Amino acid sequence: MKASSKKIVICAGARTPFGHLAKTLANVPPEELIGSVIRDLIKKTNLDPAHVDGVMVGWVGQGSHAPNIARIATLKAGRLPEKAHAVTVQANCVSGLEAIASAARHILLGEGDLYIAGGTESMSTFPYAIRGPRSAKSLRSLQNVKENWTDLLNNPEVCITDTMEEGLTDPIKDINMAATAEVCAQMFGISREEQDRYAAESFKRCLDAQESGFYSSHVTPFKLKGELVLEKDEYISLRKNLVAKPEMISKAPTLFDTERFTIKDFYEKFGKHIEGKAYSPAAKGTVTLFNSCARSDGAAAVIVTSEEMAKDCGLTILGEIKSWSFYGINPAHMGIAPVFAAQNALERADLKFDDLDQIELHEAFAATCLSIFHLGREKFGQSWRELWEKKRLNPHGGSIPLGHPLAATGTRIVLNLLYALKENPEAKFGMATACAAGGLGGAMIIEKPAK
Repeated sequence: MKASSKKIVICAGARTPFGHLAKTLANVPPEELIGSVIRDLIKKTNLDPAHVDGVMVGWVGQGSHAPNIARIATLKAGRLPEKAHAVTVQANCVSGLEAIASAARHILLGEGDLYIAGGTESMSTFPYAIRGPRSAKSLRSLQNVKENWTDLLNNPEVCITDTMEEGLTDPIKDINMAATAEVCAQMFGISREEQDRYAAESFKRCLDAQESGFYSSHVTPFKLKGELVLEKDEYISLRKNLVAKPEMISKAPTLFDTERFTIKDFYEKFGKHIEGKAYSPAAKGTVTLFNSCARSDGAAAVIVTSEEMAKDCGLTILGEIKSWSFYGINPAHMGIAPVFAAQNALERADLKFDDLDQIELHEAFAATCLSIFHLGREKFGQSWRELWEKKRLNPHGGSIPLGHPLAATGTRIVLNLLYALKENPEAKFGMATACAAGGLGGAMIIEKPAK
């Protein structure tokens, strides 16, 4: 197999509105969410489905009901060729970014010319799991499970768990994602007040963008059996009061500084990860639900192809993929991984940070974004904060107000980036970047096509 030097481009994209956990999209399975996006994308572009060589779909909450959800979605979409390849990607919160990179790799290696790539997640349908060996009599069959149902909780061979909470906890460092944000906040001295100001601004930018029509360029109202289910992103609609009265954000209780679990307790449990800092009576907890991203349901996808194929199919090119990078760090410092992935991606594209006109940064937590601002400047001279203040970083809000349907977010930030580049006449280069559980960071550099 011979690698080519084709220009890889993104031609169009679409996503569902993101539904808030246990709200409007709660009963919609992830394969239906991504299937609807694929159908919308084909319709939006008038693309002949026969040109689709494969589908790459990120999915974090993988379940046996839809084995290889990319293949399930390919077939459920109804119009894609049966011969199309299909791959499901699991790289936690960068899965949607990895799916796009995977499509680009397939094209560069000559395996195909045009792919649909994206991510899907229904956090509302993450299951509760019964775990244990089938050698245990009570777990030998489904019938045995049913017959021994009342005894399972007391069976030492059986573990009943919430897969959502389990999946949001790193098993290597035994720390959940919110705690990693607090670790970063303590390490870099990021105050609660600064985090709340960041969150308030992100909420405001997002609501302004929604009301100005920015998101209508690529957010397709979700319908089920012809009936409208959700028209706009749900969480920002539920939190409009935080824009009108941003002081309400400061009223949210901290997650790791309560009567039952104090910040001193936090240091005793996680202090080994807080590099360069020891507990002080002056320490305070900082991370809250309002300065963190919301759990969500939704899907997003883009068309990835070669420049030549895009022209042959009559597709409008939104951007050329110049480079990408995935970079791993200490899982307990998960949120700052984009600093390192960004530097790698820039070097691969032969660019400097100051060449970037737009950035879309996944807002897992305000604490992690602000830590990135600090570390990026300190380690590589990256001017993240300056771009944020100039509204060239997340100018339309981010994951805090939009929500975070895990595997869909990587694709969502690429969509935000493409349409932000499009509306900025002076922009040329942009970067989409995100952190992920396990200490991974991902970054992708995109160049807007010349007029």
